[in-house]
Amino acid sequence: MNKQTTIHEERKINMKMNIYEQADQMGLEAARASAQIVQEAVRAQGKARIVLSTGASQFEFLKHFVKMDIEWDKVEMFHLDEYVGLPESHPASFRKYLKERFLQYVPVGKAWLVDGEGDPRQMVEELNRRIAEEPVDLALIGIGENGHIAFNDPPANFEVEEPYMVVNLSDTCKAQQVNEGWFANSGEVPKQAISMTVKQILRSRHIVSVVPHAAKAQAIADTVKQEVDCQYPATILKTHASWQLFLDKESAGLVYAWC
Repeated sequence: MNKQTTIHEERKINMKMNIYEQADQMGLEAARASAQIVQEAVRAQGKARIVLSTGASQFEFLKHFVKMDIEWDKVEMFHLDEYVGLPESHPASFRKYLKERFLQYVPVGKAWLVDGEGDPRQMVEELNRRIAEEPVDLALIGIGENGHIAFNDPPANFEVEEPYMVVNLSDTCKAQQVNEGWFANSGEVPKQAISMTVKQILRSRHIVSVVPHAAKAQAIADTVKQEVDCQYPATILKTHASWQLFLDKESAGLVYAWC
């Protein structure tokens, strides 16, 4: 099953929703769509800049994305976020995640990894300089169980202009990390993270969100049905001119009949 819905409302809401029976098929189709965007950018300008998400929701996507026929040496990669103070050796490290699930398979031209072990302010300054050099062509933006995008937990700040900032993690965000098996308990989850801001996410030319599994069903329902609201951070993605949302049957369970 593949159901595609495009929603256009008076508030300039734009969304292309793709629903598949299985998470693996969802991941494959999202990888194909993302590869097309990257390939077109490389053909048009000789290079592409991308932003990657991490977490359990991206497993199926990355498995297929690394196999796409892309001139990876012409790709510059950023990622969304990283915990402050967490060593790269920790299983929950997003740098570790990307090295193991992406960078070891594809020879990207450049990879700007978020390092939260040193001075977070210096890291933010460096990332802000680098990402501001040129536009991002494609951002892979996951949606958290509490509706967060990157680590912009509700109520998310939609107004920060800087590309990255240090944020405090909410209890619901910490609970998701525990539920996914990255930490034994919420007390082990760092209190802060370096996160891409909402405005920087929206500056991307294209956004693709890959959000499988039943644990995300309520967050997807809120994203689709609620008005744009900082209490539901992912709703802001509906204002982007080129946003594609990829779901499996489980994550779409609360919106399928509605849409």
